[in-house]
Amino acid sequence: MVRQKIERWSVLEQEDISPSPWFPLTRETVKLPGGQILNDYYFAPLGDVVQVLALTPQHEVILVKQYKHGLGDILLELPGGMQQPGKGLIDSAIAEMEEETGVKTTADKLISLGRIAINPTKLKQVTYGYLLFDAEFNSTQKPDPSEVIELITLPAPQVLQMVKDGEIWTTDSVCFILKASIMYPHIFAL
Repeated sequence: MVRQKIERWSVLEQEDISPSPWFPLTRETVKLPGGQILNDYYFAPLGDVVQVLALTPQHEVILVKQYKHGLGDILLELPGGMQQPGKGLIDSAIAEMEEETGVKTTADKLISLGRIAINPTKLKQVTYGYLLFDAEFNSTQKPDPSEVIELITLPAPQVLQMVKDGEIWTTDSVCFILKASIMYPHIFAL
């Protein structure tokens, strides 16, 4: 077996060809390590995302149910959203929790669940996950104008079963629920 050294590509040119601010799109001319030039490599630099797996004091997971136009479907997932302009990841997670669920929290209560990349070939987007224990509904929801959000709280073991059964199937939510169940098996009845 011959092993080839893995190297980064070189970006020779980059052009923003975004059709709208809602969906950024970039065309690059890149040079591959072997010297080949690709002059039409397209990807979407969408920006980073935050999600929070919030557990109530009774170890119920707070989920959001809402319409997602990209799939044309109503989905059940963890609350979260895009990193907000001028805010870091933690502050964006705090803001998204309050906006989508009415749960107000502080940075010291968030535990990192790490990061995931859903399609690193065509999307420049990383989702950062956080775990929040003892979440309380202590504020009001402030959804974006395009969002209608139904809140659902379910016991953590039931949420894990919903992942197994395919009822919760968005990549980032599945990954962070599974990771939390590995980190805290007693909460998910494992």
